[in-house]
Amino acid sequence: MRAPRPSKDPDMQDLLPPDLDRIAALVAAAIAQLPEPFRAEAGKVVLRVEDFPEDALWQDMGCATPYELTGLYEGVPLTEKSFSDQPLQPDVIWLFRRPILEEWLDRGDIGLGDLVAHVYVHELAHHFGWSDDEIAAIDPWWE
Repeated sequence: MRAPRPSKDPDMQDLLPPDLDRIAALVAAAIAQLPEPFRAEAGKVVLRVEDFPEDALWQDMGCATPYELTGLYEGVPLTEKSFSDQPLQPDVIWLFRRPILEEWLDRGDIGLGDLVAHVYVHELAHHFGWSDDEIAAIDPWWE
């Protein structure tokens, strides 16, 4: 017996959980809403969307489960870069789909696009060199 094929019906697509590409598309929409020069700088940071962080990563971050880590900035903040530095690798913002979806379901009071945008902007703020405390002062949404 063959498994049923996914429906091409647009209403059926709305019933499926967003995949990695959909999360990336929500980030692209968030980037488009950023004011310049933040938008231009965001374009220089590689976006990686994965289902979960690797085990070693969430454990090294002190998380009890991988669901506690929705995003991560990996790179050197702009405030610490020098024009003479040779980049060893590009700066990367990681978003983790399953933890984001879990938080979205737990909250139940915010749209998925808004949550993805906030996680992304939080990580982008680290690229700009802002601490978690500075981000919280600017965006108390996280409280």
